[in-house]
Amino acid sequence: MTAIRPRRSVLYMPGSNARALEKAKTLPADALILDLEDAVAPDAKASAREQVCGAVKAGGYGPREVIIRANGLDTPWGRDDILAAAVARPDGILIPKVSNPETLQEVGKLLAGAPDNIRVWAMVETPAAMLDIARISAAARDRSTRLACFVMGTNDLAKETRARFVPGRAPMLPWLSLALTAARAEGLDILDGVYNNISDMDGFRAECEQGRDFGFDGKTLIHPTQVEPANEIFAPPAAEVEWARKIIAAFQLPENAGKGVLSVDGKMVEILHAEMGKRVVAVADAIAARQG
Repeated sequence: MTAIRPRRSVLYMPGSNARALEKAKTLPADALILDLEDAVAPDAKASAREQVCGAVKAGGYGPREVIIRANGLDTPWGRDDILAAAVARPDGILIPKVSNPETLQEVGKLLAGAPDNIRVWAMVETPAAMLDIARISAAARDRSTRLACFVMGTNDLAKETRARFVPGRAPMLPWLSLALTAARAEGLDILDGVYNNISDMDGFRAECEQGRDFGFDGKTLIHPTQVEPANEIFAPPAAEVEWARKIIAAFQLPENAGKGVLSVDGKMVEILHAEMGKRVVAVADAIAARQG
């Protein structure tokens, strides 16, 4: 199994705010998105790029995964953002408004020669992306694209489709499901969109639980107060981890070699449950290692 990196909580931080970039080093988020796009005014784009890339080069973010969100390739800043980010060597570069695989191929060309461990994350946030999501995810087959993760841009999807934000997100469920299915078909991680009302913690928790149950790896966040609840909800519960270990151990017994179905504590389990359990245990172990 490929090494798992927890992405329960992925916090956007404004790239133009030096204090925020410093504070991010102390937050318990699994990953940070240092934003050069929506959070930065046009006249501050160049200075924010310099500040963010300088912060990434300086380090100090510990086990947190550090991602730089560039401006789009159709803007005056996008290409320079990507080239500067490649020199800074973050864990990944987030590309906004990816609506076709050709965008990812162009990004891959810009990153040719950059360190192999810099991955590309893609924002899924336009109607065009939803209509072409299978081809976009299939771009991961071309290793030059470096595609590793989808990020749902639910605010932009709502803007472009005129869908309303309602409890339970009924208008968005088809898009969330389609993007998640496309991501899993190509072995990609996928992160749920943001929750806008930072004062409504009950609503936030409910949406995290919905995203977890859908199968998302974690949630993108807009405020530090959202980090701890996301970490809690997207972590496998202790009882689930214990049960997974028990199933794995049962199938590993010599007398059960080659068996596809077993009875464990009076419950029938299949070998596929052991495979699912291995991921649960791997996620739990990765979280423990990160915290320890």
